[in-house]
Amino acid sequence: MAQQEVNLKKMFPIGLVILVLILLFVFWSRITVTVEAGHAGVLFKTFSNGVDTTHTYSEGFHFIAPWNNMIIYETRQQETAEDMNVLSSNGLEIKADVSAWYRPKYEKLGLLHARIGKDYLRRVVIPALRASARSVIGRYTPEQIYSTKRDAIQDEIFEETKIILDEKFVDLNQVLIRSIVLPPTIKTAIESKLKQEQESLEYKFKLEKALKEAERQRIDATGKAKANEILNASLTDKILREKGISATVRLAESPNAKVVIIGNSKDGMPLILGDSK
Repeated sequence: MAQQEVNLKKMFPIGLVILVLILLFVFWSRITVTVEAGHAGVLFKTFSNGVDTTHTYSEGFHFIAPWNNMIIYETRQQETAEDMNVLSSNGLEIKADVSAWYRPKYEKLGLLHARIGKDYLRRVVIPALRASARSVIGRYTPEQIYSTKRDAIQDEIFEETKIILDEKFVDLNQVLIRSIVLPPTIKTAIESKLKQEQESLEYKFKLEKALKEAERQRIDATGKAKANEILNASLTDKILREKGISATVRLAESPNAKVVIIGNSKDGMPLILGDSK
């Protein structure tokens, strides 16, 4: 009997180890979780307070109690695109294709799961994007939407959508207006008006250029006339006579054959006759 008790005591630890190994094999998938790259986890504690809203589980391998559950969320940037019919400020129906880049707030993942759930795209992102787009586009005319205010509209939709989603534990990174489709008659009228405005700007540019060139020529002519006036005022009879005498002296000293007649009847300047050889 004593020998049997000793054998039982020896077998007990071995049996316990075997039992633990069997339990680990059976429940391994329940007590381990691997969070893939670009994802994060939220733990649901069955016998405690439910969703753990204070901790977000990062990428990698984790042990959990077999009665708990890990919910996995993608934390990479994601995109949703919406085709919608909206009204302009004058009541005209416009078709807009708007997309949003979004992701769940990593540090608020537990609150997102507890208050909204995994279907947060359908529950909050799309409604917020649609409501903001309708509100913003409704402030502008078709012409502004089609031509001059597209970037401003895009920025305003982003700001209004972001305010809503920040309160719903979602980060909004960008809003893009991919296309705006107007009724054909309105589009044609706007394009015609824009073409006329462009032609008017081109004509105005050419006119301003011609006026500037005329002004330049006027200033140039005025400057030349002023210079001539100053020059004429400075050329007195004495100066001209002195320059004539100097030129005569230089010509007389040159080796070219010539005849110099002193005493011009008009101004007293010498006359020079002769050919250069």
